Amino acid sequence: MSIETTKLELMKLLLNTQKESVLEKIKDIFQKESSQDWWEELSNEEHQDIELGLKDAENGQVKSHQDVMKSFDEWK
Repeated sequence: MSIETTKLELMKLLLNTQKESVLEKIKDIFQKESSQDWWEELSNEEHQDIELGLKDAENGQVKSHQDVMKSFDEWK
């Protein structure tokens, strides 16, 4: 079954229901999905990489955008 078919079936069910409790449950599902923190979706390795980058920035171990672009120009 395609995702479009599933969506159409769900829309039909949604439009035909008169049960407010069902509608509230569906609404809750969508709200939970949209409010999920992106941080929780990252892997442990991605968490570690980000935290390492933040520590580097705190310690002044960063390069300016201009310096990074210069190294790319030299690489070409």
